[in-house]
Amino acid sequence: MELRHHPLMSYRGLPNWPPIWLWRCGAEDKHPEGDVGNLKSVLLSGFEGFSRCYLIIDYEGAEYVGRLLFDDGPFCSEVYKLLRDHRGHSIQEIGGLEVSHTP
Repeated sequence: MELRHHPLMSYRGLPNWPPIWLWRCGAEDKHPEGDVGNLKSVLLSGFEGFSRCYLIIDYEGAEYVGRLLFDDGPFCSEVYKLLRDHRGHSIQEIGGLEVSHTP
């Protein structure tokens, strides 16, 4: 099953992939949507009880940040590890990675 379609890639019943991208710095804001850009960095929330990852991408000369919220904390940690291991890859490629149906 592709990461983007995994049943735990959601928050409060709504899919979380792809994230909504917010301009961070660089060239003018192109307001990207969907599976765009290349993953530059990923951060796991440092607050206990919060299940979220922050992704930073490069897209057309600018950096954007996106947030993935999860209902399932252990799955969030697994996604973080997967994202960390795929820095430099395209968001489209990462969303298409095959992952186990069960965490």
